[in-house]
Amino acid sequence: MRFKASLLRSATAKKRSKFLNSLTDMEAALLLYDWPFWARETQLPPPSDWTHWLILAGRGFGKTRTGAEWVRSLVEQGAAQRIALIAPTSTDARQTMVEGESGLLSISPPWNKPHFEPSKRTLTWPNGAQAVLYSADQPERLRGPQHDAVWADELCAWRYGDEAWSMLMFGLRLGKHPRTCITTTPKATALIKGLLTQDNVHVTHGTTYDNLDNLAPTFRREIIAKYEGTRLGRQELNAEILEDVPGALWSRAMLESLRVAKMPQFSRIVVAVDPPVTSGASADECGIVAVGLAKTHAYVIADRSVRGLTPLEWAQRAANVYFELSADRLVVEVNQGGELVTTLMRQVDDTIAITAVHASRGKVARAEPVSALYEQGRVHHVGTYPALEDQMCIFTTDFDKAQMGTSPDRVDALVWALTDLMLGKRSQPKMRQL
Repeated sequence: MRFKASLLRSATAKKRSKFLNSLTDMEAALLLYDWPFWARETQLPPPSDWTHWLILAGRGFGKTRTGAEWVRSLVEQGAAQRIALIAPTSTDARQTMVEGESGLLSISPPWNKPHFEPSKRTLTWPNGAQAVLYSADQPERLRGPQHDAVWADELCAWRYGDEAWSMLMFGLRLGKHPRTCITTTPKATALIKGLLTQDNVHVTHGTTYDNLDNLAPTFRREIIAKYEGTRLGRQELNAEILEDVPGALWSRAMLESLRVAKMPQFSRIVVAVDPPVTSGASADECGIVAVGLAKTHAYVIADRSVRGLTPLEWAQRAANVYFELSADRLVVEVNQGGELVTTLMRQVDDTIAITAVHASRGKVARAEPVSALYEQGRVHHVGTYPALEDQMCIFTTDFDKAQMGTSPDRVDALVWALTDLMLGKRSQPKMRQL
């Protein structure tokens, strides 16, 4: 049995000190970068014959470290020469997979550290092995390149998941046994469900609680206490794959059937904002959703919702989306801030066309007509919007914020946008004489 860090941790302080002081500088350095010594068993590659190692784990489990160490081990063993690193966005790939605290640059030993060239999106190791960074938002960039290994991070957050994964698989064709390591917090997406049915996929499950000793006390005290036992906590902490909630106004099957890959020509674009009451890390999100209108159909084209910004910051963010998409109107709910909200937007840019809306009915009453548009097949999502769609698929007629562990701010913004585009000028029904 291999000597593990867990055994060292269980020893008395005196024995630990004696062991560590007995090491030479070289031995100490080697031990520091000996991942099998420090890792939990669930963080080590399974011994079975597999093509895809699917790690479904909660926040803070150590998914990033596991993926980075897997890539490092392949390079050191000479088992991979052309590696793809793919994340939801190019920024995620660089900041998390490469430069993050558990990224490849941080976990690599000084004697075998890769050289990173941001402009070329490449990492090159001393033995010539090379990794290239990709964004799942740009599936076409995966058309052509070949790889013998792939580390796919946060697969469930890929906007164009099916398309990006397909392009990735077409290029996984080098070497004797090309493989992938997939690190993600699970969601009930069609792509994940499909992988779970394949014989060549080894699944590792893990939770946030597996790695509590290495997480900040504030995380344990505040985040876990807030979300433990809620539906969001079951997904993000316990890594459960949660199916649709009975009675929800939207289902994942409905959204999948209405999903499209490309935007049509829009006659009108609206950005809707559902402002939070407070600011700070524990505040509700500021919902910011953009929808375009093409003939009689609407298309969701952006979800830029965010948490933790000051009022001026989220107002600037909303304005940026408005100008980026060349939107025709910004719809802002003013229930909480009244005229202060529109005044704030005017301070950011007084050329923005603003419509202030006041909710005279409850969230469910406002959402049901919008849900009906989806049922009629008149609303489509261009790509995927995981966080928005999660909220949609748990939104019931008796929605309970405390039980679900989240506020439907993204859904609120979506409802305001679609109401303005498609429901804002409904006439009274006409009686037809028989």
